[in-house]
Amino acid sequence: MAIVASLLLALIVAALTLSPVTPGLADIDHLDKLAHFLAFAAICAPLAWRYPRHWRAVALAGLAYGGVIEIIQPFTGRSAEWGDLAADGIGAFSGAYLAARMRRWWHIGGEKPSKG
Repeated sequence: MAIVASLLLALIVAALTLSPVTPGLADIDHLDKLAHFLAFAAICAPLAWRYPRHWRAVALAGLAYGGVIEIIQPFTGRSAEWGDLAADGIGAFSGAYLAARMRRWWHIGGEKPSKG
């Protein structure tokens, strides 16, 4: 289920970040970076929750995915930005780290967290 959730979120993020820009909320200062942060935290969290020992690999994969999106964006009429990639990476590492730590702290339904 974690893999499906992360893949579904990754597809949604790709659709949103590779489609033409529409004016509106994205024009508000720093809201775009917050959206990148939250999106990549959300992509990485389910996998890191499921595989807490591998949270770093999950976060690196999220960062790499963000890099691929930034490389593709100029071909879709959008601009690539280092700030977006930084927000992607910070979000990926934050989401993966927090999910892995919460999995270890919480015992869901009395079951012990898996080692990974």
